[in-house]
Amino acid sequence: MALTESCLLLPSGSGRNKNKVPEDKWDMAYIVYFTLGLGYLLPWNAFITAVDYFSYLYPDASVDRIFAVVYMLIGLVGISLIIFYSHKSNAYVRINVGLALFVISLLIIPLLDAFYLKGRVGLYSGFYVTAAAVGLSAVADALVQGSIVGCAGELPERYMQAVVAGTAGSGVLVSALRIFTKAVYPQDASGLQKSANLYFFVSIVIVFVCMVFYNMVHKLPVMKYYKELKVEAVTANEDNGPLTGAVWRSTVWNIVGRIKWYGFGIVLIYIVTLAIFPGYITEDVHSQILKDWYPILLIAGYNVFDLVGKCLTAVYLLQNAKVAIGGCIARLLFFPLFLGCLHGPKFFRTEIPVTILTCLLGLTNGYLTSVLMILIPKIVKLQHAETAGIVSVLFLVFGLAAGSVIAWIWVI
Repeated sequence: MALTESCLLLPSGSGRNKNKVPEDKWDMAYIVYFTLGLGYLLPWNAFITAVDYFSYLYPDASVDRIFAVVYMLIGLVGISLIIFYSHKSNAYVRINVGLALFVISLLIIPLLDAFYLKGRVGLYSGFYVTAAAVGLSAVADALVQGSIVGCAGELPERYMQAVVAGTAGSGVLVSALRIFTKAVYPQDASGLQKSANLYFFVSIVIVFVCMVFYNMVHKLPVMKYYKELKVEAVTANEDNGPLTGAVWRSTVWNIVGRIKWYGFGIVLIYIVTLAIFPGYITEDVHSQILKDWYPILLIAGYNVFDLVGKCLTAVYLLQNAKVAIGGCIARLLFFPLFLGCLHGPKFFRTEIPVTILTCLLGLTNGYLTSVLMILIPKIVKLQHAETAGIVSVLFLVFGLAAGSVIAWIWVI
């Protein structure tokens, strides 16, 4: 582990010898945080990837849009509540409760199908239960995502990079499953049902692995070391008085003020990305050669390059926040470029330009997200790094929600 990373986390006046930082043997802690990042995004990906089956069961419902509204709204409210009450709760409890809720929400769908729906179309009481399961998954996401990103913010930057890369790994895994199910299963009612069950089964297994990993990681010497650093920082800060409600709210607003431009960059990243992907990719571009494989391959291309971008920060991390935020603003150029793929010259409306732009969209999304998420917790005191990480997730979710709304521009 780089000494510079550990130095950033040492509270002022600490007597610890930076040379005593334990080694992350076999990169176990890194692997755990990557898996956690993959795991907390997988349930949402399972719901949205199985949308074909849900649309078959409930033909009169706008399944994907209702799912998105339920998930985003509950996520925003949940993250906001966690920010203002995180000082009264324990991240360890929040994450374990959230992972358990993920498993319950994922189990509801195959059990509902097996014992009530049995493949029958138009039973809308089943849709309400499914929407409730999506809402429960959103509650779990708020608990798990905010807390994991917050915990990673208290650690050296490589662990935040692992979490962020894990979220991209989730997209790649889902794309691989989607390609597999389309190639193996027929695209009829039975095939759609088998595909949906596979998505939920894989998600349940991985979330269970996350539960095991998360409860194991605290026993690693490197994690114990950084936990003790935080305890030192918090203890030193207690001389300033207890964190009462008013003091804590003031602290939160100070943190928001410190990171607001980084947050602006994150919001802008996801406004641009969600305004284009996946709606534009799946609904507005077509290929006579690839036919219905075209959107599936474009989504896979985006997810792979998103992962590449989020892994690049392990090789080179841009430290200049102004340049990173400038890059977020520059991504607005994707709007006229993708518009050209709809209404521009004939060459622009072919597969090659669309594929290149989609991969660039994923690459820039991944790299800039990773840069900003890594930098945010490092500009506040160690005892506030967890809260800064959770606030960064609030900016991210707000960007996702705003981008989903702006995606209607392509329809209009």
